[in-house]
Amino acid sequence: MGPLQGIKVVDMTTVLMGPYATQMLGDYGADVIKVESPDGDVTRQIGPTRHPGMGPVFLNTNRSKRSVCLDLKKPAGREAVLRLIAKADVLVYNVRPQAMARLQLGYDVVSKVNPRLIYAGVFGFGQEGPYAAKPAYDDLIQGATALPALMAQTSDGVPRYVPNALVDRIVGLTAVGAICASLVHRDRTGQGQRVDIPMFETMAGFVMGDHMGGLTYDPPLDKGGYARHLSPDRRPYKTLDGYICVIVYNDKQWENFFKATGRDDLRSDPKFATFAGRATNIDVVYAELARILQTKTTAEWNGILEKADVPVMPMHDLESLLEDPHMVATGVFPVVDHPTEGRIRSMTPSARWSETKVEPSRLAPRLGEHSAEILREAGFSTEEIAAMVRDGAAKAVQA
Repeated sequence: MGPLQGIKVVDMTTVLMGPYATQMLGDYGADVIKVESPDGDVTRQIGPTRHPGMGPVFLNTNRSKRSVCLDLKKPAGREAVLRLIAKADVLVYNVRPQAMARLQLGYDVVSKVNPRLIYAGVFGFGQEGPYAAKPAYDDLIQGATALPALMAQTSDGVPRYVPNALVDRIVGLTAVGAICASLVHRDRTGQGQRVDIPMFETMAGFVMGDHMGGLTYDPPLDKGGYARHLSPDRRPYKTLDGYICVIVYNDKQWENFFKATGRDDLRSDPKFATFAGRATNIDVVYAELARILQTKTTAEWNGILEKADVPVMPMHDLESLLEDPHMVATGVFPVVDHPTEGRIRSMTPSARWSETKVEPSRLAPRLGEHSAEILREAGFSTEEIAAMVRDGAAKAVQA
């Protein structure tokens, strides 16, 4: 019985940003109905797979949902989705608003069908600017919000994208917060509303929150950028036999580090002795830290730094992360039995509530697995559902 128990969500999203947000709503207890086209969400095809249409990206962003397969370009398919919307609390989409208008599913239409509906769009750009109708992808927004330029400053001068769909997930998380806030407002006032969550503006604020620097002021005091984040030696540190992640941040941690390493000479060095001195000379500080950490093995440093209460963590790869003792103890990556895919590794929601238990309600569905069930709930008869399947307006998986 998660905190969103009783909330019905019509999920018209694909790929990653929208599905990540709606998966979280489902994990939190909402009844999420994923509306898929006859071809299905494209991430179904991203391998490796055991069976076609059930790839790992899809499996890991579409749990806690039911799948109904409708062709919205056919009148019967559009009528079906309008019936779902009429009984929903939230509609989430991640195509451009212009595409929703072409499907005759813009807010001006659906708000008449359901005035209490939260109509949430996650898409590229705010609709007041010149980019309103432009397509947007994670890589494009990373580039447009300076992340590759920042990456270039910290390494070899070559711009690179972060090797993660960072934008999609951050904007998806932002959408969950916006949707929950809108539901609170709706419950207080009875009024639904449209809420837009644009990628470009969201990520601009996310990045510049760290890196606005002297650009905060008018006129600017510098060209922006947070020096500690941009230091070339802010990275996992090489040891005698591998790498280790260490941050020595406040005065107490540095005092402990000086004692643990016998570096009394640094305690009296103004570049190391105070927070302000270290901030001003961060490249020098991190370069010296890197030199010190090369003198012992990873295991030796882990023991020394933990005893000294200096923050330290291992540098995992994708496989070793799954075996981290804390991950194992907290059950973050349980192996579960999927009805069609067999044994798979799932992921548990990270948030914990004292009163409302949160856990995935179901594993990712096959395309159209719940079509007949969902359409019956919307008031369609068995004969009407059969006719929709026969005419190609719907697709239903046989049990």
